[in-house]
Formats: sequence, structure tokens, C-alpha cells
Amino acid sequence: MITIKEASAKKDLRAFVKFPFTLYKDSKYWVPPIIKQELETFNKDKNPIFNDAEARFFLAYRSGKVVGRVAAIINWLEVDKQNIKKMRFGWFDFVDDLEVSKALLETVENIGRDHQLSYTEGPVGFSNLDKVGVMTEGFDHLATMITWYNHPYYVHHYKAHGFKIEKEYSESRFPFSNVKPQFFKKAVELIKRRYKVKALSFTKTDDVMPYADRMFDLFNKSYASLSSFVEITDIQKEYFKKKFISFINPEYIKFVLDKDDQLIGFAIVMPRFAEALQKANGKLFPFGFTHILKAKKNSKEVIFYLIGIHPDYQNKGIHALIFNEYYETFTEKGIKTCYRTPELEDNVAIKQIWKHFDPKVYARRKTFIKNL
Repeated sequence: MITIKEASAKKDLRAFVKFPFTLYKDSKYWVPPIIKQELETFNKDKNPIFNDAEARFFLAYRSGKVVGRVAAIINWLEVDKQNIKKMRFGWFDFVDDLEVSKALLETVENIGRDHQLSYTEGPVGFSNLDKVGVMTEGFDHLATMITWYNHPYYVHHYKAHGFKIEKEYSESRFPFSNVKPQFFKKAVELIKRRYKVKALSFTKTDDVMPYADRMFDLFNKSYASLSSFVEITDIQKEYFKKKFISFINPEYIKFVLDKDDQLIGFAIVMPRFAEALQKANGKLFPFGFTHILKAKKNSKEVIFYLIGIHPDYQNKGIHALIFNEYYETFTEKGIKTCYRTPELEDNVAIKQIWKHFDPKVYARRKTFIKNL
């Protein structure tokens, strides 16, 4: 018999966060999160997303043992401002038992019906900066810190419970040796003169921070047309600055300014922390922090986390300035491999940006939908 219990007490939330550590203990491809950071993500007093969203966390038990978990999420900006009547769910993990996954999904569906929502979609997080999608290909590749990894049997469970594919994403990578400067170097000076723009690079995190709010504003503008977009609010900006900026080498952040010093382009690249996080095994102390700092300094693999161009400057070669800056930085750092985060298959613009580097898809993921 399966029992569903809401995880509201600290002890239960810790059990919610730690369940995957048991589920994936024998997997060499799963990358554990930092437990403390996951708990802060779910803390209504620390994560400002709860000003505009609500979430309930559930654990599935059998014979007193945790066998599954799910977060049921409603983003009220999406529901009220965009009139998208979506019941979100994420952090959905379970043993290979259809009864377990069914009980968890029915819990989510019932909450959606109680709020007169039209459908449920997952796995997704609170916003566009959270993880997204269930992996459908690429199970034999090491995951990243910004994606969910899952067992192959997950997809069967979605389909068995009446869910249909909603969005499709791909993850790709390319060797840095594929980056040929002739694709962008000739264009850089021409673009600078024509549009009176300039690129900014950094060596200190403190120098990045004055531009951070403008970067999130530009993120909202450049991603607004995507089907999955929910804007980042002012109060969330402060949270994300603290959550992400410390993980990022300042020299891996690039901005482009126009003639009036307005931000019109940005890119954020992160070291690939996968192996370091596996060594840390969810804990920063006593040694986890050392593994992460070492990876931040020495990793020869990087992840292109975000790239955005103002709509008025798209298709004008602004990304060439950004790639030129990264070419110089990565050459100096001895970078070997570049990874890209999950990108929507229908995002044609982003595919055009990367085509010259001949990226190869190594993993795919999907979200699933069901009418309520």
C-alpha cells in the first residue's frame, strides 16, 4: 500500500531532498545537488519565488520507506498575468512501480483541479532558471548541475498515466577545437563600427554586480517569446545573484553595451562542476567546498548557461562579439569541451548561433502534459 505524506516539517523536507541519494546511489551518471542549497530553494522564507508562486512537497511511502517524491507548483504570474492555467510539477522521482508514480501524480492533479487549472505539465521548476524535462536519451552520459538525471523507466510511467509529450529539449556539446575564429573575428570590428557597440569582460565578481540587474532585465526581454517563459521579478533578481554569481568565474561573464552604455547582449558560462559535486556528495563541508573551488579554477570543461541578445539587435551579429571574447578567455584557460544547457527544439534562433561549431546532441529531454 502506498501512503502519500506532505513534507512540511524540516525533517520531511530533508527526506524529500535526500531521497534521490538513495535512488541513484549506484549510478555513476547522476550528479547530486548540494543539500543545503536544495533546502533553501524550498524555504519560503529564503526563496522569493514564493512571493509569486506556491509549492507543496509530497513523499510516497511503502512499509515506512520513502519510495517517491514530487513538488506540486503553481506560478501565479503564469496563471494570473499570462492566463496560462498550468499546474506545474517537478523534483519528481520514484522507484520503478506504477502504483507509486500514479499516487504522486494524482496528488498533483487533484491540487490543480482544486484551483480550477486546465492542465498539468512537468517536470519543470518554479521558473526558467530551474531545471526542466525528463531525460529520454543520454542515460550513459554524466549529468550536469543544472539538469535532472533520471532512470530510463521514467518515460514509461508518464505514458502509462496518460501524459503526452509537450516540449522537447536537446543538450549538445562540441570540442573547443571546433571554434574557428575566422567565423567571427572578421565580423567583430565591422559590427563594432556599424552599431557602435562594445564588449565587456571582467576579472572581479564585484565588477559584474552593477550590471546584474540589467542582465536579468535583458533576460526577460530576450526570452519573452519562448513558449515556456515566465519573467524574473525584481525581488528574484537579488536571490539569483546570490545563488549563481558566486559559482561563476567573473571572466566567464560577457556583456555587450550599445553607444549609450545600455546592455544589449550577455552570456554566462560556468565551469562543469559534475565530478566535483559527485565527490562532494551533497555536502559543502568538510571537503565538498574544496572540490568545487578546484573545479571552478581548473575545469577544462565549461557549460554555456545563458546567452541573450536584445530583440532589436538579434540577427545583427552581436553574438560574434561574445564568442570573440570567449575565444580569447578559453584559449588562455586551455578549455577542451563546451556544453550547452537544454534548449527548446523550436528555438531556431539559438540553433543558428551555434551552427558553425558543429555541436553534437548527446542527450534529449521532454516535458509531459495532461489535461485536468
